[in-house]
Amino acid sequence: MQSYTIGQAARLLGVSPDTARRWADAGRVATHRDEGGRRLIDGRDLAAFSVELAKAGSAEEETPYTSVRNAFPGIVTAIKLGDVAAQVEIQAGPHRLVSLLTREAVEELGLEVGMEATARVKSTNVHIDRT
Repeated sequence: MQSYTIGQAARLLGVSPDTARRWADAGRVATHRDEGGRRLIDGRDLAAFSVELAKAGSAEEETPYTSVRNAFPGIVTAIKLGDVAAQVEIQAGPHRLVSLLTREAVEELGLEVGMEATARVKSTNVHIDRT
């Protein structure tokens, strides 16, 4: 499973590293240390926390959000595989994006819950790039 540094997690959550560090210190998201002593967050834990954070933020804010160049870097929070098709959810800061694509595409990209990915939106299509 992929793990993220505090800085990487902050970028995916759309906050400063100091904010992410305070959340980790407060126990809002679990961390562990690597062999070099850096604090890391498990990808699945970060995915769950990003969904929780977005739900809490959407209840508090009514601010409309816009994208720049239609790219939404985030974290994969859910994958539903069918025989031929698949559904992939990405939490990109306050944005939840869902893409319908082939199962083969999901397998070729090696997508898993907790990994970093970028959703790209063109018209009504959402494309997923593995980061």
